[in-house]
Parts: sequence; structure tokens; C-alpha cells
Amino acid sequence: MVYGTDAGVYPHGDNARQFAWMVRYGMTPLQAIQSATLNAAEALGRQGRDVGELVAGKHADLIAVAGDPLADVRVLERVPVVVKAGVVTKDAR
Repeated sequence: MVYGTDAGVYPHGDNARQFAWMVRYGMTPLQAIQSATLNAAEALGRQGRDVGELVAGKHADLIAVAGDPLADVRVLERVPVVVKAGVVTKDAR
């Protein structure tokens, strides 16, 4: 399963709410997160190429949250820090 942030279910900026629903209906938090990361890269045929891993030389967008999303996936609904291609684009700490 691949996470679908463009499905129009939530207004832009609220799409992280989908994670909690995925968990509510049977996925583990890790499986829900992988649907938006690893599974998405695989579905696009890019896993193992230029995305999907946090290593030097690959594209990486990162977020930082205040909590453990494996314990409470809803922390992904409040993202204070975003790093895109090595540049901090949001820092609301």
C-alpha cells in the first residue's frame, strides 16, 4: 500500500491525519510510515537508486517531530522542522 497525499481526502497541510486512520484500521505505525516512504519509492521504481535511504549522495527530505511516531503516529500531524535537500525550510521549534 502506498500513502496517497494527493487523494483530496484532507485539506492541504492536514494530510498527515491519514496515518492515524491507517493504524486504526490495522497497520502498525511503522507500516503506515513505510507506505509514505519506502513503499512510495518502490512504487515509483526509485528504491535503491536515488531515494529511499539516508546516505550521502542521495536525495533526502527529513522531518523532525516532538515524540516517537512508532509509539504515537499522530505526532506526525505536528511537524516543527522540515529539511529539504539539506536545507532547513521550516523551523517552528
